[in-house]
Amino acid sequence: MKKARFVAVAAVLVAAVVVGLAPVVAADPADYPVTLFPSGAASPFSITRGPDGALWFTFSNATEFGNAIGRIDTAGNVTRFELPNPGSQPGYITAGPDGALWFTEEFGNRIGRITTTGSITETDLATANSRPQGIVAGPDGALWFTEAGALNAVGRITTAGVVTNEFNTPSQPSSPLDIAVGSDGAMWFTEQAANKIGRITTAGAITEHDIPTAGTNALGIAAGPDGALWFTEQNTHSIGRITTAGSVTEHPIPSVSTPAYIAAGPDGALWFTEVNDQTGDRVGRITTAGTVTDELPIVTADVACSPTGITAGPDGNVWFTCELADQIGRIAVPKPAPPGPAPAPAAVVAEPRFTG
Repeated sequence: MKKARFVAVAAVLVAAVVVGLAPVVAADPADYPVTLFPSGAASPFSITRGPDGALWFTFSNATEFGNAIGRIDTAGNVTRFELPNPGSQPGYITAGPDGALWFTEEFGNRIGRITTTGSITETDLATANSRPQGIVAGPDGALWFTEAGALNAVGRITTAGVVTNEFNTPSQPSSPLDIAVGSDGAMWFTEQAANKIGRITTAGAITEHDIPTAGTNALGIAAGPDGALWFTEQNTHSIGRITTAGSVTEHPIPSVSTPAYIAAGPDGALWFTEVNDQTGDRVGRITTAGTVTDELPIVTADVACSPTGITAGPDGNVWFTCELADQIGRIAVPKPAPPGPAPAPAAVVAEPRFTG
């Protein structure tokens, strides 16, 4: 039986507020219709919007059934690209500034690059057992990635495939995982083992911010439309928010599900994946005010979905992966109503002219 590939690894003190459990209105499935598309085997994990109008994702199972990069168009058609080296376990994926997709290979100890036509190149990391995890395009034209293994570091690789730096986190071990670019031009990342949120500048300066609740098992992180960073807390079943000044608030999830990853949606809210063995898997929506408005049940036949990666798609919808069920999901997000016709201009009454 496949198991979900959540990474689980058993300073600056910030002002923090823990927000009480807010009621959530039960989602009407008609509001956000969910469509599931078969991905093929095995274990679709991370997903991102590509520069070609499609979605790209990783097959994270390290067996011969996984070990590939997938592409799905907005109609649900999947193309698969096998990696050159077996057992690489591709993890996270992101769009690069060079028009290609970049991904990490946790077991292969490499950073990979794939063009939109499927040409793959790989760069070996110098330190064994680096366990590269999250990856994101930085504001400096390079890719930045986390290393949760031997180094507990954040690395930088150019689009030419040259690893220029690996910056160790001050806390050791920290197990840095997901990474995102903040509104301040720095990269922000979760430190699961240290229970912190890290910040690194393009010059490599790292600052760490404590998460106020102990043992949160922070995992996913994303930049929000409000200029803050939003992250998931697996053990405390909450969504966290941290400003670029380091102030943290935490918002419990009403269903007490375990959140995995989070992304800014096309509607000005944040969307996150949730696993719940008792009440079923879901995808949640939280506003920038911290209100969980919806938790949409994700129902799959035979095998649970185990929703994992999530992203806003080029079609204005939300897309996610079902890691256990080998499916890609699409949530239709209502589009704003088009503006009505402009009002007719008011009639202008001509003033009489007196010629004297």
